[in-house]
Amino acid sequence: MIGVDKDGPGETGMRGMMARWAGRAAAAWLCLGAAQAQTQAQTTSIEAPSVEARVEALLARMTLEEKAGQLNLISNEPLNDPGAIRRGEVGAVINFSNAWLAAEADGLARASRLGIPLLVGLDVVHGYRTVFPLPLALAASFDPGLVRRAAAAMARESASVGLNWTFAPMADVARDLRWGRVVEGLGEDPWLTGRLTAAQVEGFRDGGLASTLKHCAGYGAVLGGRDYDATFVAPTELHDLHLPPFRAGIRAGADAVMTALTALNGVPTTADGGLMTGILRRQMGFSGLVVADWQAVASLVKHGVARDGAEATRKAFAAGVDMDMTSGLYLRHLPDEVRAGRITEAAVDAAVRRVLRLKFGLGLFDRPLVEASNAEGRLLLPETRRIAREAARASLVLLQNREDVLPIDPSRVRRIALVGPFADAAWDQVGPHEGNGQPHDTVTILSGLRERAAASGVEVVFAEGCPRVCTDRTGFAAAVEAARGADLVVAVMGEPRDRSGEGSSTAYLDWPGLQHDLLAAVADAGKPVALVVFGGRPTELGRAPERAHAMLMAWIPGTEGGPAIADVLFGDVGPSGKLPVSWPRTVGQMPLTYDTLPGGRPHIPNSRWTMGYADASPLPLFPFGHGLSYTSFAYGEPEVLTPKVGVGDRYEAVLEVRTPVTNIGPRPGRAVAQLYLGQPVAARSRPKRLLKGAVLLDLASGETAYANFRIPARDLGYHEPDGTLVVEPGEYRVTVGGDSAATQTARFTVETGWRGPPGGDQAQR
Repeated sequence: MIGVDKDGPGETGMRGMMARWAGRAAAAWLCLGAAQAQTQAQTTSIEAPSVEARVEALLARMTLEEKAGQLNLISNEPLNDPGAIRRGEVGAVINFSNAWLAAEADGLARASRLGIPLLVGLDVVHGYRTVFPLPLALAASFDPGLVRRAAAAMARESASVGLNWTFAPMADVARDLRWGRVVEGLGEDPWLTGRLTAAQVEGFRDGGLASTLKHCAGYGAVLGGRDYDATFVAPTELHDLHLPPFRAGIRAGADAVMTALTALNGVPTTADGGLMTGILRRQMGFSGLVVADWQAVASLVKHGVARDGAEATRKAFAAGVDMDMTSGLYLRHLPDEVRAGRITEAAVDAAVRRVLRLKFGLGLFDRPLVEASNAEGRLLLPETRRIAREAARASLVLLQNREDVLPIDPSRVRRIALVGPFADAAWDQVGPHEGNGQPHDTVTILSGLRERAAASGVEVVFAEGCPRVCTDRTGFAAAVEAARGADLVVAVMGEPRDRSGEGSSTAYLDWPGLQHDLLAAVADAGKPVALVVFGGRPTELGRAPERAHAMLMAWIPGTEGGPAIADVLFGDVGPSGKLPVSWPRTVGQMPLTYDTLPGGRPHIPNSRWTMGYADASPLPLFPFGHGLSYTSFAYGEPEVLTPKVGVGDRYEAVLEVRTPVTNIGPRPGRAVAQLYLGQPVAARSRPKRLLKGAVLLDLASGETAYANFRIPARDLGYHEPDGTLVVEPGEYRVTVGGDSAATQTARFTVETGWRGPPGGDQAQR
């Protein structure tokens, strides 16, 4: 296997999508070099059979075993029988992650009795060969347009090697930084996660890949941040917090939804008919393919809700799971269950139709096999790397900048001492869930900084200080000597790649090894220190904010991370990233999010009888939405243009707000104006503030522009336990500023409230 990235040992819609997929089929074929197929598609008679007619004609020819085969997804494992594909026993594959493997597998399927092509899937989480920043890092851009372009670039590269399906985006809202999979998601906020989930769905489609929303639902609430542990989520919290990103992804046209590996309120989601059929299909209007997570059907036995594989098959299928991933249980048991009358063949046909619709919608039946010999030339294209560099720059978050140490001024800084275990760590920079990313393609921070510094006549002296595990002080002396001889120290420290991703949950959030000792040693040399924080998530910084003048969160930035970081350090591009998660002071604060309820005794500093800790502040070190610039922005008072919103029964009602934003600093920069909503008095206690809008403004020094927000009426409300949306009459407030601690507030009134049917507020349209 080459470049295998199955979604860990635990992992890896359709009618509404038909027209959009058909409209993009020719472009996808051209991207794959299939000019002949494109020409045929353009000259097809208007009387050609419809997709539904083709589906029904094919379904009528299928045996029961072949139907079960279409619902069977296998992985590229040594024990798998290649003949199973040719016998029509496989409908989809995962981890056939290069053009030769993909072409071979799909060729076997096309040589089967019915010649049905394969869905060829992979976890294209943040790129295939050109690796982009991790999704959590991309979320720091707060830029749906950029996220969509990045996803499209990833998809084009993936499609060039024969992939047609990605197991992304992850729509789970991450509430605990100990959870390793926080890096796959888009932060702690459901509104931002929903906007960027939709952008990824659209981008993957633009580039020729089917998308999968995962993991439905509540996976981000695992107890203690432990991967695969149980989740207990109140129904109101499920509808208000965990389901909105899935609704957004469905509205954007997601092709598939994946179950979670976890049990939600005691019921494994893969066997939860109330969730997968009642909520997902009936309330949310999803008509696409539901696929189980890796071995999730077989895991029903381990969960203790099935005695054996046959019962696991019955329960998963009855819950609404169309496709079994890698356990083989559907292939083994579905035909017998149908013949025994425990599962109807009509139900199997309905699931097979969803698989076939997706394949026809992707144009797979009319597309030739990928030409594997030409695939390598379509990877790492300059345009793809350019977008990856742009994405990495936009993800960088300037946490602090005392004495304006950054950007680097070549007239004052002639020598830079670069230290730290992640300054030249190509493998770590590629990160987890890397598709087929390769370290030798990666431009490290050392390489990027050296090239940019040389262009300004600045010397870079590299002294690692300690290796990535940092358990040895042998290199400290050389690092300190380099620091003493430099005008500026750039220290790159944090977490290695294996502390992030699936199966990498941690009980601690501190840096491994002796890195803090190394930082202290180079800081004692007396030169200004710019700390580049490396890793998939915020970590405990200890005394680093005291020792470093400037701190830049670099995340795990991918193939073009080195040049992107150099661009920002030298000020060629200003930092504009904003934290999509709250940054804790200590792991003991977990879970820590900005959208807290007010409580009966809100926190008052130094007051014992209010919410907080006796030994630490309950407030984050840096709030959600925080991120500095090389300039400064002043936010005026919000002006509510619709001070009395008449919702009534009008779903389409909109709240309009505008706020003046002025660049009062000496340099151009990007402001990310954020709008937060609050309802001081309601039928139930509501979060003090909820993000409901973000506007990006590029402003020259001294320039003023308005951030204009349009908030749909539905975003003012909350959900009842059954999913009913409620927008109450009464007073609300909006707060606009540069982060979740903003103070500029205005009030407005909803004159008449609104109640919608369960799921009706966000159903697919």
